[in-house]
Amino acid sequence: MAATIFVSSAALAQQPATVRIGYIPILGAAPIFVAEKEGFGKAAGLDFKFTTFESGPNMIQALASGTLDVYVGGVLPLGVARSKGIDVKVITATAVEEMTVAAGPTLAPFFAPGVSKADAFKAFRAKVGRPAKLATQPAGSVPHTTLTHWLEVVTKTDKADFQVIQMGIDATQQALLAGAVDGATIREPTVAIVQTRDPRIQLVALGGEMFTDQPGTVVAVSGAFAAKNPQAVQAIADGIVKAIDLMKKDPKRVAPHISAALGKGIVSDDIIVKALGSPATKFIADPRVITQATKLMQTYQVSIGTLDKDVPLDGLFDPSYYLKSIAK
Repeated sequence: MAATIFVSSAALAQQPATVRIGYIPILGAAPIFVAEKEGFGKAAGLDFKFTTFESGPNMIQALASGTLDVYVGGVLPLGVARSKGIDVKVITATAVEEMTVAAGPTLAPFFAPGVSKADAFKAFRAKVGRPAKLATQPAGSVPHTTLTHWLEVVTKTDKADFQVIQMGIDATQQALLAGAVDGATIREPTVAIVQTRDPRIQLVALGGEMFTDQPGTVVAVSGAFAAKNPQAVQAIADGIVKAIDLMKKDPKRVAPHISAALGKGIVSDDIIVKALGSPATKFIADPRVITQATKLMQTYQVSIGTLDKDVPLDGLFDPSYYLKSIAK
């Protein structure tokens, strides 16, 4: 009987631990898929189960309800979540300065060398007879915040020269390609996709210009999951660090992992390789890089009225897992 109990216990111990991961389908989420496909999670006894979300706030609700263990998405909703009593911690970043401003065929020619961005928009309105239509995501999102900051603070563009139109990520891509808008905030791999389909679409601003150290995608875990599974959390951080290193060294190897996860067979490996080498792609695992920028962006959101007040970020970032990963 003792032997039977021992065998059963051993078999049970070998069962992989399920980790429920929510993610936004953008290139910034790619490291978690590379970690899964390269077997970094499996080697640590983890079984990743993925669920797609269209926005961070929706994913926060799932995290709060206990149906998710890990959040892979934009950092800004997490601060708001903590202010509402939701216990969540950022263990790594994945990417920074992801957003870009793309100008379609109607707008791009006005961004000539030596012409200021504000003057380009002014010239467009003078010639076309209307403000430039720019698509972005809803107010409060990182895309909307960075676009507003770029237009009003960085370029000081006259408000009469542009019109911001809010829509979803997929709708933004479609509107830009269809010419329904003159420009848009997009990130990889959308940049590579739209420029391949229409080479007349040009990037007129990269993320660093829009907002320095622009905080982007992060990996966060629920407090309950971290308390019960500290080794699993460390393994996830280890996997992200390894994945980002591999993505930088061998993009062709990881491209099939990413296209399968994000492109669902529609986006080719070549597009993913192009996106990985894009000037709009900056993978960084160190969460300390975005701590100050997250505070500054939150303060800016308060100034433009998309956030009621600064929410405390104390305790949101926990770099200890990242530091242990790089120490290895």
